[in-house]
Amino acid sequence: MNIKKHFTVSNAISALMVLFILAMVAFPSFKGTVMQQLLKTGLFSPDVSGSDGGKPLTGFLPAETASIQFKDPQGRIVSLGDQRGKVVFLNFWATWCPPCIAEMPSIQQFYDRFNDDGQVVFLLVDVDNQRAKADKFMHKHDFTLPVYTPAGPIPDTYMGGSIPTTLVLNKYGQVVFKHEGMGDYSNAEFHTFITQLINE
Repeated sequence: MNIKKHFTVSNAISALMVLFILAMVAFPSFKGTVMQQLLKTGLFSPDVSGSDGGKPLTGFLPAETASIQFKDPQGRIVSLGDQRGKVVFLNFWATWCPPCIAEMPSIQQFYDRFNDDGQVVFLLVDVDNQRAKADKFMHKHDFTLPVYTPAGPIPDTYMGGSIPTTLVLNKYGQVVFKHEGMGDYSNAEFHTFITQLINE
């Protein structure tokens, strides 16, 4: 058998493509890394222009919003209704979700920028409700983001089954931003949007 005859540039490229696709399917962390590189292109920046300058989005009922609860890292119950007076960044994610993995470094940068002033509440909610696994993920990647878990039902308006899903609530407890899919939350436009909400 003549190996040289079968080893062509075309065959080598095809083999590499097959290996790449298999790695994307079999290893969520690899897929997440590839997606992180895509985030750096700027194509996945969350669109805050559609949020109309921080006006409340329709379809979110105030009573329903106030009743949504999570468990904080210490196991205490935290209600969205108790967060009035602060801007809330709410992100639904899971450790096995490549787009979630991809956007996490940008969320960490956003957290580092706004966490110290105490005017933004960060709720990163593990939808699998597996705190130990989520904490291990954060530790492995040197993230300092607080992990929350659901403490009751989440309305479909907040998370309809697609993750990651990110919402921002203003100081009045109104949802003013929703983004399904991965996003780059380290970009200047999003930071300007959050600063405007803080200064309301």
